[in-house]
Amino acid sequence: MRAVVQRVHGARIVIDHQESREIGQGLVVFLGVLTGDTEAQAEFLAKKIQELRIFPDENGKMNRSLEDIGGDLLVVSNFTLSTDCKKGRRPSFDRAAAPAEAERLYRLFVDLERTAGLKRVETGEFGAHMDVDVHNDGPVTIILDTEVIGK
Repeated sequence: MRAVVQRVHGARIVIDHQESREIGQGLVVFLGVLTGDTEAQAEFLAKKIQELRIFPDENGKMNRSLEDIGGDLLVVSNFTLSTDCKKGRRPSFDRAAAPAEAERLYRLFVDLERTAGLKRVETGEFGAHMDVDVHNDGPVTIILDTEVIGK
């Protein structure tokens, strides 16, 4: 599983040019599910993101987590995170999990975040076209890849 995590002042997502959802201060997570990912990767990433200390403390050091600040979370499914660009100029998405499995693990990840006691968890819509308006804070962008981390 791969996640691109952005610290934000706020974010808004518009789904299929119609429905919109938004969050205040917190994190936006673009989540990609790869072939071979399991519940273990979803559980690991959900906990890691909840506890990631990337918000400033009273001394301006990144020492507070999403839980610590009572921040919001926006989770956006993003199969393009499975991209392999080793050959040629056209990205390959061969490593992306099959849609049914990707959606199952995406929903598990979201459910884990919702039951973790976070203030607010919003989502995009799996498989839909989405416009994401992110107001980066910093910017602080962290890439988490369970394959690289070894989980």
